[in-house]
Amino acid sequence: MSVSVPRLVIAAPASGSGKTTVATGLMALLAARGLAVSPHKVGPDYIDAGYHALATGRPGRNLDAYLCGTELIGPLFAHGAAGCDVAVVEGVMGLYDGAAGQGELASTAQVAKLLRAPVVLVVDASSQSRSVAALVHGFASWDPEVRIGGVILNKVGSDRHEALLREALDESGVPVLGALRRAAEIETPSRHLGLVPVAERRAEAVDVVRGLAERVRVGCDVDELLQLARSAPPLEVEVWDAGGAVRAGAGPLRGAVPLPAPSHNRGSAPDPAPQTPEGLKGAPQTPAGLTVAVAGGAAFTFSYAEPVELLRAAGADVVVFDPLRDEQLPPGTRGVVIGGGFPEVYAAELGANEPLRKAVAELARSGAPVAAECAGLLYLARSLDGAPMCGVLDADARMSERLTLGYREAVAVGDSVLAAAGTRLRGHEFHRTVLEPGAGAAPAWGLVRPERRVEGFVQRGVHASYLHTHWAAAPAMAQRFVERCVA
Repeated sequence: MSVSVPRLVIAAPASGSGKTTVATGLMALLAARGLAVSPHKVGPDYIDAGYHALATGRPGRNLDAYLCGTELIGPLFAHGAAGCDVAVVEGVMGLYDGAAGQGELASTAQVAKLLRAPVVLVVDASSQSRSVAALVHGFASWDPEVRIGGVILNKVGSDRHEALLREALDESGVPVLGALRRAAEIETPSRHLGLVPVAERRAEAVDVVRGLAERVRVGCDVDELLQLARSAPPLEVEVWDAGGAVRAGAGPLRGAVPLPAPSHNRGSAPDPAPQTPEGLKGAPQTPAGLTVAVAGGAAFTFSYAEPVELLRAAGADVVVFDPLRDEQLPPGTRGVVIGGGFPEVYAAELGANEPLRKAVAELARSGAPVAAECAGLLYLARSLDGAPMCGVLDADARMSERLTLGYREAVAVGDSVLAAAGTRLRGHEFHRTVLEPGAGAAPAWGLVRPERRVEGFVQRGVHASYLHTHWAAAPAMAQRFVERCVA
């Protein structure tokens, strides 16, 4: 079908140039004008998407060509933008930076091309004047398929500085659509994994987003930005639909490459030939009121919108619970999904909620499905930085100085509540914690890039791993999980 939603991609030459400032401020300003704004983020970042949701009142959607495959970028975009007046897509890193060693894959430039969307380049102009023209010319001419429709100058020092920058850019042929002055007083606070999530500081975050919208209103030509967005041509794609994805099941996972099957030795590299499972056909017959509890609240903020949509399409009633506050799982819980976040920041509070820790442990011991990613993995461990956790896994977790970060290619070691043995997919790791595992659980995944190792835990109905995955690329995971809840 033809999708004609006006759209812009907000990109930059490098990280730290001001993409989030401009993208979030523009989203909030357009929403304040009464427009329905569809917010998107290139790459696996959960935190920026949270600010986008706050700015627009709609779920922030991630567009990750590595995790989902290039063929899903247009359909996922169209799903998120359905019924909207305009879409704003925030890029990742520098415009042409993608998955390491894999060309343009998962770069902002690739996503812009897949969406046929014009790009606005946000340039940190704090230490340059005429050189800005050479920089913009280089980015605009590097790939003729990427259309840079305008520049927004960020961290401009004075009227004289702005005049010099504009004069230089007159020769580039790329119009200046805004100039933002330095304003450190409304920058968002960061910690070891990036910005502090919205859920941890909602009142302050509302003020920050308002401040960003005001900066964009004062410093940018919003009417010209809207005109540029409306110049995007129609996009011929099929709109992604959770129900359709579940009904169709999944064959070989999108974006997958041939991967070797791992041994069960945690220190070893995986070896030969996986099987590719057949897709699960049709939605399961689920009893009325089957509840899947999904962790939320300030400690568990890393989650995409699509897994919940897929679980509901597979027949589950999804109820969010907060492990910091709720002392029991939702009534009728048959399975639990615990995503990522910052449990290390809340270790003491999570440890103090003994009733919920016991409830999660009892559910896991019963064999009920429990799927945990990163923060969820830590929560299922015996302890985190000395604070008691659920004790489902024979492992202790602690903070470390080393950041583990990057895309991964993986194969399921054995059958679990999420995947059959040999299932292949791509994921992302992002953490500063380490686990010291004991014995008794098989690993969840065999990883082959950038290093060969096994990772995670499979134990009865529990699947726990550091690997973040995007279920839109593997809808059979949601269907399989709900089927196990029924069983």
